[in-house]
Amino acid sequence: MDNAKGTLIPIGGNECKGKHEKNGLEYITEGILSHVVKESGGKEAKIIVIPTASSIPRKVGKNYLDAFNELGCTNVKVLNLKEREQCEEEENLKLISEANCIMFSGGDQSKIAAVIGGTTMHKLLIERYINDDFVIAGTSAGAMAMANEMIAGGSSTEALLKGAVIMSKGLALIPELIIDTHFVRRGRFGRLAEAVAIHPNLIGIGLAEDTGLVVKNGNEFKVIGSGMVIMVDASHLTHNKHDRLKVGTAMSLSNLVTHILANGDRFTMRDRVISVLPMSETFV
Repeated sequence: MDNAKGTLIPIGGNECKGKHEKNGLEYITEGILSHVVKESGGKEAKIIVIPTASSIPRKVGKNYLDAFNELGCTNVKVLNLKEREQCEEEENLKLISEANCIMFSGGDQSKIAAVIGGTTMHKLLIERYINDDFVIAGTSAGAMAMANEMIAGGSSTEALLKGAVIMSKGLALIPELIIDTHFVRRGRFGRLAEAVAIHPNLIGIGLAEDTGLVVKNGNEFKVIGSGMVIMVDASHLTHNKHDRLKVGTAMSLSNLVTHILANGDRFTMRDRVISVLPMSETFV
């Protein structure tokens, strides 16, 4: 969404949640959640954690309360939305309207779309993202649900065969991207490649664990975290017969452009230009 005043922070999952965890970055100053807090306005920011995607929402909610508490945050609440009707309730809408940041947990991204998509709360989230200094963060499923063309599932073992990816509709917060998560550890290149073969006008983003993006103005993003981002650009494909293949058939794509980005690297979506952090400034 061009010129949106808000900030999106999609995260690849399994982000560090405390100083006791080891990931190569200093938790308080450089960790993923520290970036969420900074972008939200600091330790006094009103942060709402939404564990709708999770099958264990109470445990997940507590984990985030503990993690944000370790960062010194004093105004964090958990809003466990289970039914669409809850997204129409005045009390819950008031929480969203007064929050500085919404944080979606991991789990099943289809639950987020099913419970929140098309509701008054969904419209409020989009309105606040466009018009306010407002942060929407999401990890794993919470990141994938930010897309319009959302990866809803798919087999890594059948990667690069047509039908290995299952697509659905997400929250359309960042319709220019298709986002996949746990990307390196779970070997998900094939399903992201198929996703961009289906939607070659969109940019595929594969987020490694403990890695994320800070998206500004609906256009520019910066990589944060200890891992890498695999970016797949299908806009220059010279060969793509996905629409004519039978399910289970091996795909072939020509001129699929791939970039690997790391902490501090930037990309502008409108003109598809990469700005790589100079070696002297990279995290060591």
